[in-house]
Amino acid sequence: MSKKQLASTHGFLRHLHEPTKKYVEEWFDVPAHIHHVAHRMANPPLDRPQSRLEFQQLLQCLDIPEEHTVIHEKFGHGAKVAPNGDRLLVTWEAHTEYYSYQIWHMPDDKLKPLEFGPLTYPGYAMPLSPLGIQVNALDILVLPHMSLSVEEVKNSMPGAQLYGSRIFGHDISVMTTYTQDDYQRERYIVMSPSLDVLLNQLARTVDTLVAIENYTHLILLPLQVFAQSVDQVHQFEQRHLYQRGLITLEIEGSTPKKLQHWLTVLTQDFMKVSRLAESMRFKLSASVPYDRIIRSNLALLQEQGIDGCRQISEYVDGKTIGVADGYQQLIKRINALVHDFQGSIAVIRTKVELQLQDQNLALQDQNLKLLQSVDKTTRSQAILQHTVEGLSVIVLSYYLSGLGSYVFKAMETLGWISSASLASGIFVPITLGLSFLLIFIGRKIIYKRFFQESEN
Repeated sequence: MSKKQLASTHGFLRHLHEPTKKYVEEWFDVPAHIHHVAHRMANPPLDRPQSRLEFQQLLQCLDIPEEHTVIHEKFGHGAKVAPNGDRLLVTWEAHTEYYSYQIWHMPDDKLKPLEFGPLTYPGYAMPLSPLGIQVNALDILVLPHMSLSVEEVKNSMPGAQLYGSRIFGHDISVMTTYTQDDYQRERYIVMSPSLDVLLNQLARTVDTLVAIENYTHLILLPLQVFAQSVDQVHQFEQRHLYQRGLITLEIEGSTPKKLQHWLTVLTQDFMKVSRLAESMRFKLSASVPYDRIIRSNLALLQEQGIDGCRQISEYVDGKTIGVADGYQQLIKRINALVHDFQGSIAVIRTKVELQLQDQNLALQDQNLKLLQSVDKTTRSQAILQHTVEGLSVIVLSYYLSGLGSYVFKAMETLGWISSASLASGIFVPITLGLSFLLIFIGRKIIYKRFFQESEN
């Protein structure tokens, strides 16, 4: 390597340790071929550190020396110089929802023609498959000292319609067809006849184009799921409208069984709509800030038309204008549907509670009548018991008096007493007392045994 190349390399690598892309502006002095790829993270808090480890593995696989690498929490880069003087620059950036790689190949030979397709850096090959869903992939050629015609650019890109503009108020032309090539990459050409202008605006140009592409694809990524959700929401709205009409007509004469059926069906639909609402909020909530990022970057381009091309903003606006508003409108519809289901369920539950209150009141009336009946029965039993006890005293007294009369007659015959009738008459009050005493003692014994069994 010549002294001039060595000095240039040392300065280039020294500026790689800056955390921004300013080193590209300062050291880019040859044509560049850039591969950009962005991948969406399914779980950013977990996937973001994993993507950082993945980038470290990429640097190791590409044999990029540690002294030529810088890795921060969400940004990193590494560079190496081939024996022929070609430079390879690898950058990694982790964003809120996605992370991206940019592989820059800058040939040492300024006159070497660059073509779309695989990078021609000596021995380069992408050694791994990045994690996550691919958001987009770009193939960018940066060509200084050139001003290709529209027809020449069309011949190098797939797609019938060419989009392009002069940007930043300078003589920098950007052209693309927004059509994927055989490698599933969209092709861009960035060119300017003025090397100084291109050098000063290169990092800004690439960052702006990449941001527009990334967020355009991100905002369009859930479009298919959005269309399916619109149909689902419409079905739920029609279903709930029918349910509410039926409930309004029949709720007054509804039976508990019918109320239970309505409550079960509404609860099941409510759970389905709630799950749909959570899913759509997660997938669509970022659409508004993404749309603002797209608009701000399009305005930043300061586009000027190129004859034979439609402007870049024309394509992007046609794809994205109204999309974020449509997403937010769907979320509002789902939220309204959730509230409607909650209201219908609340009405059914109120009706059930009213019926339960009526049943409780009716049960209380029945219990009160039952208690009154039991009280009346208890009183009747008490009166009957006293009556039976009184009769029992009379019967027992009559029986004892009869037995006593036989005894007194025998005693009169034996001469022990003078009058059996007089003795029998005197014995009657005594039998009454004895009968009452016997019944009292027996009742007390029975009560005592009953309470002892109850306590045990």
